[in-house]
Amino acid sequence: MSEKKTNSLLTVEHLNKHVQSPTGELQILSDVHFNIFTAESVAILGPSGAGKSTLLGILAGLDTPSSGQVILDKQNIFNLDEDGRAQLRGRLMGFVFQSFQLLPSLTALENVMLPLELLAFNNPELMAEKVLSRVGLGERIAHYPRQLSGGEQQRVAIARAFAVEPKVLLADEPTGNLDSKTGAMVIDLLFELNAEENTTLLLVTHDRELAKRCDREFNIDSGKLVEIAR
Repeated sequence: MSEKKTNSLLTVEHLNKHVQSPTGELQILSDVHFNIFTAESVAILGPSGAGKSTLLGILAGLDTPSSGQVILDKQNIFNLDEDGRAQLRGRLMGFVFQSFQLLPSLTALENVMLPLELLAFNNPELMAEKVLSRVGLGERIAHYPRQLSGGEQQRVAIARAFAVEPKVLLADEPTGNLDSKTGAMVIDLLFELNAEENTTLLLVTHDRELAKRCDREFNIDSGKLVEIAR
């Protein structure tokens, strides 16, 4: 058995999420359970409205389940209060979103430095410069998001995510706002960094070809998650 298969980083147990709607109770997630191991890459596929983003929000501790638990690095995140979950998230997780989520008033360098400063890393400017150079933006560090292309903005977002050396990276449709050529370049970069840093990658996508590049695939539909056999 490989080393990464012996070390479960993220365990989800009997996760349910339901909300009240005008027509009654709406079940968004239904008895979701799985393990993700250290350094794995895992894709979650599913149509719009299937529960992908809700699941990702719960795994990040940004949303709470109706029942069930999420254990991240041996810590049940819902035994923590909101501040405790934020601290755990900042320490262990990186995020890449479809909409980049860069602060427009900050340069590329400052956007990458921000989480490093919040977590009190030593030499945040040097670390940010290094990772921006790694993603091919060493000459663009003083540019603001409005001065960057969509692909460059997403590379800044990837640099920001990896700068804090997360144990797990959550990527939510990271190429959704990019053309196919730029998206392919960004995905190549994401997988390269993931392998270099030994990070666990959890990728939410509707792209089946992209999902096949991951070690494992799950499909979610009507709130039920099933692993796709290979």
